[in-house]
Order: sequence, then structure tokens, then C-alpha cells
Amino acid sequence: MAEIRAFRAYRYNTDRVAPAEVLTQPYDKITPAMQERYYAASPYNLIPIEKGRASSDESPENNVYTRAAAKLRELVAADILVRDPAPAIYAYAQEYSVPGTNTHRTRKGFIALSRLEDYEAGVVFRHEHTLSGPKADRLELLRKTHVQTGLLFMLYDDPQKQIDTMLDKIGNTSPAVELKDEYGVTHRLWAITEAVAIDRIQSAMAKRKLVIADGHHRYETALAYRNECRQRANSQNPDAPYEFAMMALFNTRASGLTILPTHRLIRSLPDFDFEKFRSQASKYFDWYGYPYYSEEERQESLKEFTHEMERQRPRHAIGIYAGGGAFYLFALKRGLDLEQTLPKVSPAQRELDVVLLHKLLLEKCLKITAEAVSTEQNISYVRDMNEALAAVDRKEAQMACLLNPVRVQEVVDIALGGDVMPQKSTDFYPKLLSGLVIYRLDEK
Repeated sequence: MAEIRAFRAYRYNTDRVAPAEVLTQPYDKITPAMQERYYAASPYNLIPIEKGRASSDESPENNVYTRAAAKLRELVAADILVRDPAPAIYAYAQEYSVPGTNTHRTRKGFIALSRLEDYEAGVVFRHEHTLSGPKADRLELLRKTHVQTGLLFMLYDDPQKQIDTMLDKIGNTSPAVELKDEYGVTHRLWAITEAVAIDRIQSAMAKRKLVIADGHHRYETALAYRNECRQRANSQNPDAPYEFAMMALFNTRASGLTILPTHRLIRSLPDFDFEKFRSQASKYFDWYGYPYYSEEERQESLKEFTHEMERQRPRHAIGIYAGGGAFYLFALKRGLDLEQTLPKVSPAQRELDVVLLHKLLLEKCLKITAEAVSTEQNISYVRDMNEALAAVDRKEAQMACLLNPVRVQEVVDIALGGDVMPQKSTDFYPKLLSGLVIYRLDEK
């Protein structure tokens, strides 16, 4: 059901610039410090287009969006960005180390255009809700530049691995682009222009459903822009460029997919008492303590605790740290009737540790409402476990709630079932570079 097309991407001219100096992380992962670093790296860096600096005198004629459009025109006119001579589907590989481990992986997928579909059509599925602010920003940028610089991260399911076999063979040839980013991830890109190979990929994808792994805001922005263009045209042209979006697609059955956990920090709760919290949580969870009495013992205790947290995963294990010389593992009570305890939560959602954390520990035991979570009133998020523990030690948080990573199949099951997950439940790693390929919607 997914309609895939080759396209003539704009790419940085590697005879003029070094890719590592001009490509960026996705806009929503760019901190102010990263933004400044990108500006300093090269006058041709993508950053003015991907996430430009705002000035104190923004106006309708001169703002981050109009300046992005001007920068794009400048780079094209100077042959810094050049359009590929033939339509292509692009093989994309990322070689990386999983943060905090000695595990090395390679994730392989392909980049192509795919027809934009409303969720109701049953072709593209989401697993999270979006916020209006980021969508308004991306929509105005799209209106002014008419380009997509970032890649939508999409999942599809192909047990036979038809496309993966092709990608493996392509991976043995020299890439058109190769660079290492600031996180030590090696990115490689190949252009697939042979008609037979493109037809094979299109045929293999024709019956596939797509799940958004990362890029919900950009997907819905593309839908909104498509609808605006349809309204202006007062007609519907199925081949119009705005009917498609640029996507990187990965098979859920392939090796190399990694989801990192996003831990929760609890703060600013009046009269927080850990013993009282633990007592209330005992209605739903059995708890196990891992005490320590010295720094050396702390490291051993932490090692045992994290090992047991993974081992107890089938029971829905959540790690808890509130200082006090001990780590705690909360494992869901055997025999607890979750259907009765959480009657308004779907069966698929009740299988997720992150949902049980929010519904049982945060809402029922700590009285942190869903509204407080959405506004981050009493909660913040951190990816690194040691950083979460350190925040508690520094008294910047009252408690750290530590999670095992969500599994890829859990994300797919939630999405295909029409459910969504709590915000910041998934962190697919590594991110897809922006500017590696660029899709201009004002050219065919």
C-alpha cells in the first residue's frame, strides 16, 4: 500500500565542501550550542535552512524563514547544492556504537519519496501525538523554502528481507558520500539509479504499511502543506510534488535498529516522602533494594541492579533511585489484574513499562496528573542513566525513574493498533542527518 518513488535529490557538491562541515542533526535535536557550532563550521552549512538564528528585529520580510529561503537559493546558484542528474532511490547506512555499551551496529535502509497518506487511509500509522508549536514552525519554513531537508524515519515489516538483500550488496561498493558526525556515527549514502533495482524496491513496498518511528511533527506538517496546495490549486493532481514526502525506510526485521530508553526525573513535589511513595507503590509492585555503603560498593550494586532490571523485564521492571544509599527495582506484582486496575488503558498500552510508570506510579501514587506531565511541571527527561542518578545526587531531582528501552515490535504493535504512547517513550538512535539529500517541492 506504500507508494514509493525515486527522485532527483539536491545534494551537497563534495568537490566544493566536506559533508561533515555542512550537514546537521535534525532540527529538534539542535541545541543553541550546536547551532553556533554549525554556523562556525562553514558558510555553506545547512543550519540557516534547518534551524536558523532568530534576530531581535524579525519582520514579515526578513525572518528566519525568508532567510532560509534566500540561503537555499544562494547555495543552489553557487553550485554548492546540485541536483542529481537522474531519479534515484538512495541506500543509507549508519555504523555506530550503542551509547553506554560496547555494542557496535550497522543500520541499513533506503531513502525515497512516498505518497502522503492521511492516517485514516490505513497506510501510515503514528505512535505519538504531536504539539502545535513545532508544526507551526516547520510549516512556515516549508511555505517559504519549498524544501524538505530532514528525513522522516519510517518502519516497514518485511520478513523475507527482500530489500535488505539488495542493500547488503550495495554496501559492498564505494559510497557516493561518507562522513562521521559529532557522535562518532559513520553515515554512508549510495544512489540507486538502475530501473530494475528501483522497480524491485517499489514492488517490494507496494503491500507494506508504514509506521512513523521519528518525525511525527514533520509528517503532519507535510500533510498540512499538501492540503494547502490542493486548496490553492482547486484540484487534486496525484503526481504533484507536494503529494509526496522524503522518507528513510527501515525494515523492522533487519538488524541495526536501536531504541534508547528515556528516563524520568521527578521534581518539585511538595512534601515528597520516598518511604510513603514506596508504601503506596507496594499495592502494584514488589520492590527489591540494592544498598551500598561506599563508592566501590555503589558501582557493584548499580551493576547488579541494572542486570536484574533487564532480567526482570517480562514482569515490567522499573528502576527507582531517590538517593539514600540504595537503588530499588519495582517489579509488577504477579497476578495483578491490570484490566481492572487500568480499565481505560488499552491492552497493548498495558504491556508497556512506560505506561505503567505513568499510570500507576506517577498518577496513582504521586498524584502527578497527565496535564502536569504534558507541561513538564513535575517531570523532566534524560537519556543517560548516570546523568539521571547524578541529578538526584545533586538534589536537582527528588527521584529518578529508570526504564528499559521499548522494543521495536512494541512500537509497531501500538501504532498498528491505533494507539499512541506517552510522550518521549522512544528514542531511536542514531538520528538521521539533515541535508544528506534534499527534496525540492517546486521542481519535478
